[in-house]
Amino acid sequence: MNNDDINYLKKYYKGNIDDALKKLGQGVPVQYIVGDVDFYGNIIKVDKRVLIPRFETEGLVELALEMLPNSNIDLVDLGTGSGCIAITIKKKLSNINVTAVDISSDAITLARENAKINNVDIKFVEGDMLNPLTGKYDVIISNPPYISYDEDIMDIVKNNEPSIALYAKDNGLYFYKEILKNCSKYLKDKYYILFEIGYNQGEKIKEIALKYLNCEVKIKKDLQGFDRYIIIKGN
Repeated sequence: MNNDDINYLKKYYKGNIDDALKKLGQGVPVQYIVGDVDFYGNIIKVDKRVLIPRFETEGLVELALEMLPNSNIDLVDLGTGSGCIAITIKKKLSNINVTAVDISSDAITLARENAKINNVDIKFVEGDMLNPLTGKYDVIISNPPYISYDEDIMDIVKNNEPSIALYAKDNGLYFYKEILKNCSKYLKDKYYILFEIGYNQGEKIKEIALKYLNCEVKIKKDLQGFDRYIIIKGN
């Protein structure tokens, strides 16, 4: 336990604080104990069904909001988890059409709850990334699983958050490859693809994008100076 987590519990937890502190001492993330997080000013419910939204993912949303017009465009969020990305973009850009996909039915159930809490209209689809889609999109956005199976991560993450949302084959690159290899038939002529990435994956993902798509690729850093985002633009 650390003082920040204890203070967070005391401020936001609505139940028995002694029970909450016991869970915290057992290694349960404070966000799961409280049951929600503030993501870009929105209340997003979280529990063991979904990954806890990170500050870095707020940066991905920020990039999307800076680039996209509030007009009649079609956006799909692949691997939506709690729905935090799709919900936040839809709240800020109310005129766009947002679809959110996840392979986990449990995640989709929670994401629907979060959409209702935040009063946004999003189409949720259960399935594996692009596979269930039938339409064409102006924007694909995704924070897919990107941790390599042999990478060391903190015990509190490994022991609590869903592995399906954390790990990917091929040194963490599997889902980027699958999306980029197969996305052309789901994209309009002019498009953007926005990814959150691992700090050491930028150049590799750029190579993959240029292999499969006629596009421009930019790598953007997070606030800590690490490569964290990929912007792919198709003309």
